[in-house]
Amino acid sequence: MPVLDIRQRTGYLFLAVMLGHVILISAQVNTRRGVPILQVVTFGLFAEVQRASSSMISTLRGGWTNYVSLRDVHAENETLKAQLAEAQVELQEQRALAERSRGLLATLGLRDRSNLKTLAADVIGAGATTDFKTVTIDRGTADGVRPDMAVMAPAGVVGRVVVPSARAAKVQLLVDRAAAAGVLIERSRSQGVAVGAGDEFLRMEYVSEIADVAVGDRVVTSGIDGIYPKGYIVGKVEAVEKNGNSYKQILVRPAVDFSSVEEVLVVLTPTPGREAEAGSQ
Repeated sequence: MPVLDIRQRTGYLFLAVMLGHVILISAQVNTRRGVPILQVVTFGLFAEVQRASSSMISTLRGGWTNYVSLRDVHAENETLKAQLAEAQVELQEQRALAERSRGLLATLGLRDRSNLKTLAADVIGAGATTDFKTVTIDRGTADGVRPDMAVMAPAGVVGRVVVPSARAAKVQLLVDRAAAAGVLIERSRSQGVAVGAGDEFLRMEYVSEIADVAVGDRVVTSGIDGIYPKGYIVGKVEAVEKNGNSYKQILVRPAVDFSSVEEVLVVLTPTPGREAEAGSQ
C-alpha cells in the first residue's frame, strides 16, 4: 500500500508539473495577433462559464415570468367563468320572461278573438296523484269562478272547474278518466263524446255507425254538454278502429299539452244549457 501511495503521488506531481509547463509556455507564446495563448484560453473558459450562467438565469427568469403569467391567466379565467355563469343565468331569466310574455300574448289573443266573458288565471299547482288529472288555478269564487265553468288555453280546451274556493280553484283536465265533453268532427260534423282515457289521449265514443271519421280530422266542442262553448278545438283524431260497421275505438290526441299549461282563461259567460238551468230555477 505505501508503494502504491507513492506512485499515485508521483503521478499527481508529474501531472501538476506538466500542467505548469503548459501554462508557462501558453503565457509566453502569443497568437498571430500578439495575444498570449493563456489569455485566450482563460477568456474562452470564463466566457463559457458566463454563457452557462446567463442561460441558467434567463431560464429561471423565464420560468418565474411564466409562473406569474399563468397565475394571472388562471385568475382571469376564474373571473371570466364567473361572468359567463352570471350571463347564462341572466339569459335564462330573459328567456323565461320571453316565454312568459309569449304565453300571455297568446292567452290575451284568445280572449280578444272570443265573444265570451273570460277571466285570466295562472296555473299554480298540479294534482297530487296520477289517478286524477287536475290543476289548481289562482282564481276562485271571490273572482266569480263557479263549478262547471269551462277552462280554455290558446291551444284548445283544458277542462272544467270542479272545486272552487275563495282564492283558488281545482280544474279537472279533459284527459281525466271522469271527464267528458260533447264534441263533433269539424269536417263531417259527426257528433260524439270525448272521454278522458287517463293518459295522453281521449276516446271519442257514441259515434254513429255511418259517421265519417278519419285520422287527422279536427275535433271541436259541440256545446251540447252545457259546459264547453261550441266550436273550440279539443284535438285531432289519432287512430280509428272499426269492428264491422260500428266504430270499435277512436283515439283523439288533445290539442293542449297539459304538462306545460301555465296561463288559462276561465269562461264566465254561461252556455245556453246553463242559462236554461238558471232560468228554470
